[in-house]
Amino acid sequence: MTEPSTATGRAGSAARARAGPAARPARAGWALVAAAVLYNAWVLEAVLPTGLDPRHSYVSELYAADQPFHTLFGGIEILTALLVAAGALFLPVRHGPAAGTWAGAGRWALVAFAASSVADVVVPMRCAPSVNHACEAVNPWHTATSALAHAALFGSMALLVTAAFRGPGWPPLRRWGPWVLGAALLTALTTVGPLFARPGWHGVPQRAHLVLVGVWLILLATARRPEPDPDPAPRPGGP
Repeated sequence: MTEPSTATGRAGSAARARAGPAARPARAGWALVAAAVLYNAWVLEAVLPTGLDPRHSYVSELYAADQPFHTLFGGIEILTALLVAAGALFLPVRHGPAAGTWAGAGRWALVAFAASSVADVVVPMRCAPSVNHACEAVNPWHTATSALAHAALFGSMALLVTAAFRGPGWPPLRRWGPWVLGAALLTALTTVGPLFARPGWHGVPQRAHLVLVGVWLILLATARRPEPDPDPAPRPGGP
């Protein structure tokens, strides 16, 4: 016969074991929702005297090296990246051959997106080309880190949408993920005008792109862990 204290200890251990995995989606969700909000901190342009025209400037110009709010917007970008990385690491990965590999790769692509975003701040634009016409529109290092960030972002989107279709869970991601991916890709492509000496109005689609990335992060925040396996049937003669 099992002692009451032993049974209570086993029950507590089992509850803690169940609570651990269950807490992971909640942690990922809060981190990703916070990241979605901070990723759109460009709305502070409405109240801060940045001197930039949102219609015709890149958001990264806000933390260009010579800009007055370089530290503020650069710090927000780094904090956002850390939240994205934390959310990715806590993201529940679907097990099994159908979805697990895709979800795992998508999670690490999201971490790569966060790392590239930090690199964006470490090697910022030297100046704001939208207001300083002597400023180079293409900073090789910053352009490279931005390209890596976009590649990792779209890679994570494609991988995680595939995982959502191949496994259980994430119904909002299955329904809306492909649309958000397509719209985010389209808006990103329409921001490259200044890179080809055709500036103007690129700030509008870029800010729309950032809103869509925020929507994507919120979709990921809806992730839930797979249903646990049912408890095994008690053995005959067991306690």
